[in-house]
Amino acid sequence: MKALVSIVMGSTSDYAVMEKAATYLDEMEIPFEINALSAHRTPEEVEGFARGAAGRGVRVIIAGAGMAAALPGVIAAQTELPVIGVPIKGMLDGLDALLSIVEMPPGIPVATVSVNGALNAAILASEMLALSDEGIARRLRAYKVGLRQKIVKANEDLRAVRFRFKVN
Repeated sequence: MKALVSIVMGSTSDYAVMEKAATYLDEMEIPFEINALSAHRTPEEVEGFARGAAGRGVRVIIAGAGMAAALPGVIAAQTELPVIGVPIKGMLDGLDALLSIVEMPPGIPVATVSVNGALNAAILASEMLALSDEGIARRLRAYKVGLRQKIVKANEDLRAVRFRFKVN
């Protein structure tokens, strides 16, 4: 089994956020790999990773980083694969990381999700993969039906809540 998605984080301190992407991909039966690489502390390893990812069968990269958040952009600069950036909440509630990831120069795009939005990054990666994989597309549709069902159930539960002046 080869990884279709690669999850990369700047350090293992980001794991609590990035684990949500890993959990989703695992539940969706999408093979993935997970690594810690630092754009500033291990630049040669990041370069080797980015340049070799497609050759290993990776189709989408999810890169999470906080503070200066250079990792997603550095990876995107060295691969033709789509890169999804996850800004990690840090010093300025993640605003510093968010701005670092979304402000990429022309020609080096990084799709960016919300601060600590690793789950959405994994869902976006699965949507990309679903374009050419009917099995992933089927599991993605079922996942989204489940999201709808959770809201329908929540409204049913809210209807049962009683207040003196509640009218629905």
